[in-house]
Amino acid sequence: MSLGIPAAIFAGLLGVPIFLVLAAMAFMAFAAAGIDSTAIAIEMTRLSSAPLLVAIPLFTFAGTMFAEAGTARRLVRVSRELLGWMPGGLAYVVLATCAIFTAFTGASGVTIVALGGLLLPALLHAGYPERFSLGLVTTTGSLGLLFPPSLPILIYAYVAQVPLDDLFLAGVVPGVLLIILLGLYAARTSRRAGIATQPFRWKGAVAALREAIWEVPLPFVVLGGIYSGKITVTEAASLTALYAIVVEVILYRDIPLRRIPEITQKSMALVAGILLIVATAFGFTNYLIDAEIPMRLLDWMQGAFTSKWTFLLVLNVFLLVVSALLDVFSSLIVVLPLIVPIATAYEVNLVHLGIIFLTNLEIGYSMPPLGLNLFIASLRFRRSIVELTRVSLPFVGILAFALALITYIPSLSLFLVRALGKGATP
Repeated sequence: MSLGIPAAIFAGLLGVPIFLVLAAMAFMAFAAAGIDSTAIAIEMTRLSSAPLLVAIPLFTFAGTMFAEAGTARRLVRVSRELLGWMPGGLAYVVLATCAIFTAFTGASGVTIVALGGLLLPALLHAGYPERFSLGLVTTTGSLGLLFPPSLPILIYAYVAQVPLDDLFLAGVVPGVLLIILLGLYAARTSRRAGIATQPFRWKGAVAALREAIWEVPLPFVVLGGIYSGKITVTEAASLTALYAIVVEVILYRDIPLRRIPEITQKSMALVAGILLIVATAFGFTNYLIDAEIPMRLLDWMQGAFTSKWTFLLVLNVFLLVVSALLDVFSSLIVVLPLIVPIATAYEVNLVHLGIIFLTNLEIGYSMPPLGLNLFIASLRFRRSIVELTRVSLPFVGILAFALALITYIPSLSLFLVRALGKGATP
């Protein structure tokens, strides 16, 4: 046991699939404690019966449909017509489009692959510096994690046992804050590069909106249905999947009906990978809880840090390290159960904690050594990891500044939750 878990971690760093690493750690931990390993299978079975997780394959299928269709091109055109008049307007197009696309596809890599071929050449053609353009497209691949219905929000709500609709609301203002701060940096770069803006044209805007008329309203319809109380999250996921089929197959005809089985298989392969990671991580997490690791950490931290604000500072540093080493789902399942009781003892609102946690994970996508955005962008744009790390640093710095604001101004996350009378504690 003493060498087994470090060996498993080392195997993960060498490229062994993370679900195998987590499963091995769980088996070794239970065996060392003299507990029957069927406890791991019980945890996996319990996961499969969770009603909330039914939404994951449905939203993932819908996101894959949009990724395979012409949605990216239509969103880029709408954003360009509506935002092109602003200084840094094209950069705002990148930010807005990537945020919306990531929220619905649920995967940062999909956004970079689907939109990178459109957005990077457009930025370079408009005169934006190459370093800025590469950094922008690489880091904004994960920008939509705070917006519903992103998969990490669903996982956090399930693990932390907090209301999902509260989390959906809580992510809106911080998510917009990230876009604004990155947009200000883009506007400054645009002015320095002498990039001209395009005048706003009603005719062009109306034409772009007409072309995307079936896709633009979807986020508002889904969220409106949830917050009006007319549909549940699972029902919203079902409607979104059906809507994607109707829009992309029948109305736009971007996807022939014969491709539905192929797209279903592709999306469910992604879901299977996510659920394998989540299930095996639950097994290992169950051991950590049985071994009272969270309570030992709490006792140590209460002795080491006397204030809530110091705890939050250390928590952010810890989460940034974790998010640079683990994938987003492993981080949520393994680390979150350890953090929740400690955060509760320091009277940190769990909805606010969720936004802090997800913002850290968003930054971690672009941090070495294992930041997924860096690897996907390296393959997509044929650039080295070192080069992409260097050009991403200014954007990571801006996101880290936003993280500090989100952490120490809880009202950024809780304002809408409280204003609409939801369940967040004061």
